[in-house]
Amino acid sequence: MSARYFGTDGVRGRVGAAPMTVDFALRLASAAARVLAPKGGHVLIGKDTRLSGYMFESALEAGFVAAGVNVMLIGPLPTPGIAYMTQKLGCSFGVVISASHNAYQDNGIKFFDATGSKLSDDIERRIERSIDEPVMTQESQHLGRAVRIDRSRTQYQDFCASTIPAGMTLEGFKIVIDCANGAGYKVAPRVLADLGAEIVPIGCSPNGRNINDGCGSTAPELLQLTVPGVRAQVGLALDGDGDRVVMVDELGRCVDGDQLLYVLAAERQGAGTLKGPVVGTVMSNLGLEHALGDLKVAFQRAQVGDRYVLAMLNETGGTLGGETSGHILCLDKTTTGDGLVSALQVLALMKSSGAGLAELTAPMRKYPQVLLNVRVARRFDPMTEPAVLEVAQAVERQFEGRGRIVLRASGTEPVIRVMVEGADANLVKKGARDIAAAVEAVADRLAVTGPRS
Repeated sequence: MSARYFGTDGVRGRVGAAPMTVDFALRLASAAARVLAPKGGHVLIGKDTRLSGYMFESALEAGFVAAGVNVMLIGPLPTPGIAYMTQKLGCSFGVVISASHNAYQDNGIKFFDATGSKLSDDIERRIERSIDEPVMTQESQHLGRAVRIDRSRTQYQDFCASTIPAGMTLEGFKIVIDCANGAGYKVAPRVLADLGAEIVPIGCSPNGRNINDGCGSTAPELLQLTVPGVRAQVGLALDGDGDRVVMVDELGRCVDGDQLLYVLAAERQGAGTLKGPVVGTVMSNLGLEHALGDLKVAFQRAQVGDRYVLAMLNETGGTLGGETSGHILCLDKTTTGDGLVSALQVLALMKSSGAGLAELTAPMRKYPQVLLNVRVARRFDPMTEPAVLEVAQAVERQFEGRGRIVLRASGTEPVIRVMVEGADANLVKKGARDIAAAVEAVADRLAVTGPRS
């Protein structure tokens, strides 16, 4: 059974359009309660700062309480904070209301199990099979209760601070922190300040509509100007739900997830604490693979999506993996991708080594890479379209073994992603444009005729 609603990271879409409606959220809560807490229990609900978060929070609360599940409402908190607190509070499962790096017009609902891990495909399919069943309403004596626990977020702050060496502070560091006007706007600045850093906050004034709007990990340009402008040592940008991070070095240059992964892997390799291979994705820059090879560190590629990176880490016994977007998994520190925790590991290395971020990233040479997102009305697999494959193969031949092409349908947005990288920057740019044009032509045809039978 293929998923009808769940994508690579929960259910997501435009607010007001199926499936992101109040009616669906109510039915989803009832279905999740049937599968994850059939005999009652507790659920933790957190969210980011989108205006629609209040609406979906109320709908989920009603669905869970009606099904006999007790609800804890913690308010805005990064997705990894919900994962941590779900386990810390002994909940049956946790729920996050967020569309991550998307604009405020979108929203999403994703789940964690009792261990703070994302649900398996099998569990998600079981929930989907129950969505069309009538919403449960228990008798009065069996209804759940709801309580707000906003102040409990300090437990997550303490946890984040505990992931750097005991006794270490960030005194002497001036750090620009961009929280994307999202879920991390309270906890991230407080953690850094409590550790002794001088902080310059940007993107920390949410109004319900400005999440990810010209700020955060998907738009670090303001951060790049601010870091050298205020003479800070480093900057870091989270995305809307706080599970991704990109950083900016003292020169104002953006440091992405591949580079951060290299820095962390090099440190752990040098300390003898690196376990298993480092896991990236098919989109990870070829420069990361080569730089890790120079360190004699094994590298493997998973499908795009942190859940697939996590699965491969678990299969191989690895503890470090991530995506170019800045979704980094440090399984020696926490159970899921955490932008703040990942940034703290880099800051701790800068503190202990005395090296700036520019110096730490210097050994990794990034290959020129172009990623184009082709918006489509109807999702399709570009690897099954002869017209697209013909152009892609022609471009690949021109690389003569010194480049890569990745074509894939996004699991979270209605786009086809075209990624081209190689040693020749001009060829990379032209090849990406040619392939994107072929994808657009197929998308236009399918919008009119529909998929081939």
